[in-house]
Amino acid sequence: MAQRITTDLIDDVKEMVRGLAADHARTLAHLRYADVRLEIAEGKAAAAENGSVKFAGDDYGFAFGVRVLAGDRMVASGYFGRALGAADVAGLERILREGIEHAYRRALASGEMRADAREKFGALGDSLMDTRLHPIDVRQDTVPAAYEIDPRSMDLGEVVRYTIDVATQVAASDPRVKYSSVSTVTQLSRELFASSEGALIDQSFALTQGMCYLVAVGAASSQELYDVLGHQRGWEVLVRGIDEPLMRFPTFGEFSLEMARDGVALAEAPPLPTLDHEVVVVTDPHYNTLVSHEIIGHPVELDRALKMETAYAGRSWLLRGLDAHQVGKRVASDLVTAYSDPSLPGYGHYTYDHEGTPARRVVHIDKGIFKSFMNSRQTAAVFGGEPNGHWKATDASLVPLIRMSNTVFDAGTRSSADILKEVDHGYYLVGHRTPSIAESRENFRISARKVYEIRQGQLGRMFRDGGIQADTRDYLMNVDAVGSDFRLYPIPNCGKGQPMQTKRLGNGGPTMRSRARITGG
Repeated sequence: MAQRITTDLIDDVKEMVRGLAADHARTLAHLRYADVRLEIAEGKAAAAENGSVKFAGDDYGFAFGVRVLAGDRMVASGYFGRALGAADVAGLERILREGIEHAYRRALASGEMRADAREKFGALGDSLMDTRLHPIDVRQDTVPAAYEIDPRSMDLGEVVRYTIDVATQVAASDPRVKYSSVSTVTQLSRELFASSEGALIDQSFALTQGMCYLVAVGAASSQELYDVLGHQRGWEVLVRGIDEPLMRFPTFGEFSLEMARDGVALAEAPPLPTLDHEVVVVTDPHYNTLVSHEIIGHPVELDRALKMETAYAGRSWLLRGLDAHQVGKRVASDLVTAYSDPSLPGYGHYTYDHEGTPARRVVHIDKGIFKSFMNSRQTAAVFGGEPNGHWKATDASLVPLIRMSNTVFDAGTRSSADILKEVDHGYYLVGHRTPSIAESRENFRISARKVYEIRQGQLGRMFRDGGIQADTRDYLMNVDAVGSDFRLYPIPNCGKGQPMQTKRLGNGGPTMRSRARITGG
């Protein structure tokens, strides 16, 4: 039987990894910096389709990644990463040493090519610079995972039984639910980070998630819905629900049945008409989860704004150039404040990012004024400002990118009921579905799960298949009411980079009121 890799292996190799990053790396000529990331995850998962078991698994993940900054004539970065298995444990020190040396040779080659280009292209070449990292507070720390039920202690049979039970309830909830897929996962991961600067950070994370996907067919249409319930906790979040100040969910079974009810109701609802003019729109916290993700989170990632990943993900209207940007300028009404905060709970919570930077809240929009971006040490060295701890990778073998932690609209002071009552005629958007965003995020179209017409402050008929479209700045400038009902939601599948990295993170906000065009279909 193959050896089982567990997170306890980190204890056995921690000092060895520290020595490779801090001691061995310094023996390489022209090396300026090196770090090593080692990650192990243990997890159990199950899936059921139309009430019958589809998949079950009890597995582990094991990977490492290295970054080196080195060069003679110019300093550049080099990366190397690999997924590992049980057969690699005995030779792990050799594998990591070879990884550091491989990344080092890549950095040297890149530095030489940069130096050649700088000499060849004259004034254009002068724009090439050494790769630099902004200084940070170097830490040695251990951060434990938070859970009541240890994911490692869960019996796979119980995971399967619970998943089938929820799936059976969804499939039997209404004959108009024609297809359903339910999945669960619970895992514990442990990440070790060591650098040539002396950092040694050992972070553990629990994660438990339930996902429900279904298709409901009615007389009017068919409706396809999916959503997740999840948290950085143990199995308790599925069987007991979540009741925290910022996050509230029922049990996974109740959550999935509510989705089934929504799907059936929407399948019988009329389509939302498209309007050729702007109207008042009120958006609920779940809908604003996707708005905060798409028109706040992504355009304030500084690698995107600095055109470091333009070919894969687009640019940002907030930064056209180093001397042409929106920092210090009004981009929203004075009721709008938005920030990213890794200290908030949920999927976006962590203490240190993947270059050992202590994570902290960064305010993007402060009462309508644009203030700052999410950054990394490298982008902070280019654009200025202190590193704020948002350089993250989905897997240790992959190159980190600037990623959202918990990116949200801040709460206001108004009652959501009062915000609705003040509307003579408009539309109330509940729940998010699908985004369509411009290349630089300067305009957007985002659909809702449900849309209600508002007349004289009262909710009227419910519509399906619609949402809003607007210019981003205009939409934010027109916000004239913000609720006190802030909620934080898990996002399980934010994609970025090439190769694509799909990452879990958090978004949210309160009820908000603005103006936009209503779009159907």
